[in-house]
Amino acid sequence: MASNFIYSNRDHKFIFKEWLDCKKILGLKRFRDYLSIEDVDGILDQSLKVCRDVVAPTNDDGDTIGARFHDGKVTVPPSFHKAFRFLHDNGWGASNNDVDGEGALPEILNQAVREYIIGANPSMSPYIGLSGGIASVIKAFGSQEQIALYTPKMFEGVWEGTMCLTEPGGGSDVGDMTSKAYPTDDPLIYKVKGTKCFITGGDHDLTENIIHLVLARIDGAAPGTKGLSLFIVPKIWVNEDGSLGESNDVATVGIEHKMGLKGSATAVLSFGEEGYCRGVLLGSAPDENGVGQGMAQMFKMINGSRMDTGHSALAVATVAYNNAVNYARERIQGRPITNPKGNRVPIIQHEDVRRMLITQKATLEAMRAMIFKGYYYIDLIEHGDDPEDIHSAKRSLEVITPLVKAYCSDQGWLMITEAIQVLGGYGYTEEYPIARQARDVKIYSIWEGTNFIQSMDLVGRKWNLDKGNVFREWMMELAAFVQANQNHDTFAREFAVLGKALLAYQDLVSTVLGYYKENIRLVPLYSTRILRITAELYGGCLLMQQALVAKEKLAQGNIDQDFYNGKIQSAKFFVLNIVPDVAATVRIIKEADTSAMDIPEAAF
Repeated sequence: MASNFIYSNRDHKFIFKEWLDCKKILGLKRFRDYLSIEDVDGILDQSLKVCRDVVAPTNDDGDTIGARFHDGKVTVPPSFHKAFRFLHDNGWGASNNDVDGEGALPEILNQAVREYIIGANPSMSPYIGLSGGIASVIKAFGSQEQIALYTPKMFEGVWEGTMCLTEPGGGSDVGDMTSKAYPTDDPLIYKVKGTKCFITGGDHDLTENIIHLVLARIDGAAPGTKGLSLFIVPKIWVNEDGSLGESNDVATVGIEHKMGLKGSATAVLSFGEEGYCRGVLLGSAPDENGVGQGMAQMFKMINGSRMDTGHSALAVATVAYNNAVNYARERIQGRPITNPKGNRVPIIQHEDVRRMLITQKATLEAMRAMIFKGYYYIDLIEHGDDPEDIHSAKRSLEVITPLVKAYCSDQGWLMITEAIQVLGGYGYTEEYPIARQARDVKIYSIWEGTNFIQSMDLVGRKWNLDKGNVFREWMMELAAFVQANQNHDTFAREFAVLGKALLAYQDLVSTVLGYYKENIRLVPLYSTRILRITAELYGGCLLMQQALVAKEKLAQGNIDQDFYNGKIQSAKFFVLNIVPDVAATVRIIKEADTSAMDIPEAAF
């Protein structure tokens, strides 16, 4: 089985140094004393080299050896251990999630590093990223004692962490979960009992301990999501002095046999089977109405995880695209349609292959643009010193988070199917890497709330935040950009297409708001399509922003002509070939076809 980590950091350098105002982030108080714009190239080059030399060689083991369950214990491939330790020891791991840690990278740079790690071995990357996110939740909501006891070793990668939410009878229906917590003589310690499934990194042998964050209902708390609390449940109990005590009655029942990401252990965990599983309450006990803090605490991580999930799809799909380009340049087959009797040529010269490749290139660049715009907002929110900047960034991030998670994970899968098609029959074989990437990428549309849930979050919640003002401001920003460039000397046609899409989308909003009153079932029927065209509109605007920068660079006689020409052609293709889908889909939604609801169940 072959793996082939082909990756470039050129688009990241463009995003950070030419498109986004990275100097503003690096000039914030958090980073200004040890980072500058001159450091960006070195960080990106070094991290990409580490992923190529240290992480990528473990990818085959992740798929062929995988995570294994035997005698109640989970092991990962031996090669994972060395790479895992190297990344943490050299500052490429969880320490970057520590808001107070020395030398931590801003999110826009940290996530570029993470993109290379995922691309190099997507089944190992969850082990790298999980503990930092879990430790950040403890640091945000825990007591000083809890923070001191658990987070240092988690940020160092000595201990790992997981989020335990899903249960066999309750996945998306979080409020229906049955895990319970019972008080003890210590008001902070509860006896936890329940079963959790689909727990990424739920058990493994990479670290000496695993700190689980378990969502459970304290006995007597309110029903539904509002009664849930969050508990720190170590696999091995941690004594007050930080030493490890006895086993904490957390048993691994098994691991899932998955389509992809085989090196990432997805475990079924049983808490309290013997009756002595102890959990430490994070935050306060439920109030007098039985309302707990668990869901609010969990979303500290979940919203970031949704961004990261879409980003993961981008990383895996980018490796597939790069391999498809490489193959298309080398594969000799067929003759030009303009010279049927001529010599055989590389397939990259054939029109339909070029269409498939530019579809991938343009879509992946749109995905990366919206993803790093989101991480830019996160840096402003976490470390900014201008209240207006922070306020604006929070509102924009609310809107784009479901787009990043759902659109990017959906398109990651679709773009890999295009990459397979470029390779033809070889793309369907395991001797080439793209078949594995197809297997690996599919989970991201399911992780962190299915993409339907994201779409309902968009049309049900984000459209209505602050009486609709949050989404209205976001749309006005896009409209102002399009209007300012509608008479552009080079891109007038592209901005005209964006203008039509904007008008159609504005009409859609009023139509769908009417469906809430007339026939609410039409909203979930069309919500995933609404999210897709929202992202297409946004992606088109962002790529045109980048095209304007690229045109200016070309006018300056910049030596990197191929890159900037590629940015312009990507933007043009996306706007002229993909953005028209916005108006077409709006017409479909306005027709309000109900055949999917009208068909008898027995007819399926």
